[in-house]
Amino acid sequence: MNKLLAALVAGLFATVTFAASHAGAPMAAASGATPAASAAAKTDKAAAKADSKQMKAEAKADKKKAKAEAKAAKKAADANKKEEKAAANAKAKSAKADASAKETKAEAKADAKKDAAK
Repeated sequence: MNKLLAALVAGLFATVTFAASHAGAPMAAASGATPAASAAAKTDKAAAKADSKQMKAEAKADKKKAKAEAKAAKKAADANKKEEKAAANAKAKSAKADASAKETKAEAKADAKKDAAK
């Protein structure tokens, strides 16, 4: 009977040990080893994180580029506006000078007629 009980206990022990070694997670957690699936998941997670960082950096660079382009466009528009204003002022001054010259000429002509009438 003792031999029978010993064989039964040994068989039970062997079965439990075999089941624990093939269960994966309990044995791996106990031994500190990581299964291949867990390592692959960590690698995928790291790759996703790197991609996310790269996408954020690209978005930031694009935003910075767009801001710089908008600033340059505004600067060009302001310069163009300034140039047009300067041209308009020059044209106005020229017209004023022409009008003044015509007025002076007309006054000189009137004075000449006055002198001729005397």
